[in-house]
Amino acid sequence: MSRRSKGALAVHQLTIAWQSVSLLLDYPDEEMLGRLEVIRTASQRLPVGIGDSIRGFAGHLERASLAELQAEYVETFDNRRRCNLFLTYFAHGDTRKRGMALLRFKQTYLEAGFELTDSELPDHLCVVLEFAATVDQERGRQLMLDHRAGLELLRVSLADMSSPWAPLIDAVSATLPPLRGDERDAVRRLAAEGPPEEEVGLAPFAAPQFSPGASSETTLLPMPSFPGARR
Repeated sequence: MSRRSKGALAVHQLTIAWQSVSLLLDYPDEEMLGRLEVIRTASQRLPVGIGDSIRGFAGHLERASLAELQAEYVETFDNRRRCNLFLTYFAHGDTRKRGMALLRFKQTYLEAGFELTDSELPDHLCVVLEFAATVDQERGRQLMLDHRAGLELLRVSLADMSSPWAPLIDAVSATLPPLRGDERDAVRRLAAEGPPEEEVGLAPFAAPQFSPGASSETTLLPMPSFPGARR
């Protein structure tokens, strides 16, 4: 049961938008800077608002020094709870419920034939966007919709800071359906309360049945999401 707006993007446009943001939202390095011209050219095939957001951020990357970009990235995404790039963190913080949500992400990837390396957690927005762009658009889109409240809080938080990364999240949000009333309520609650602070570890994420190469007869777990988010 999809909720697609009249101006929904074509399949190839979703691929371009999500892959471009996935690359640009990662930690800045020389390899990223070397891709800017390709990303800028591809963005010409997107609707004006989304394409302008991507090209505008590409311009910011070219104007700042790499050292400045890296320091700003760490300050923005590593030191601010409301600017976290891990989608399940907004709904669950570092609680056992988050561990179950991470398992569900990884299981979704395995079902689509995508094996994630151990170097990244599966709910990192760059990982989710790349999965949606290059492996399975419907499953990837659903992961974003299941955690829409956190994604929107990230968007609002970056906008409030006038962060140069804010237009990238604007671009992602523009590829998704408009927020419904219950989803807007979920964003407001999350903005007021913030992510849970209880820290009890993420041990369930390491369960062997969800490791690469595991049997296909895994047990389907429910996707924990923030109250009010689309299921």
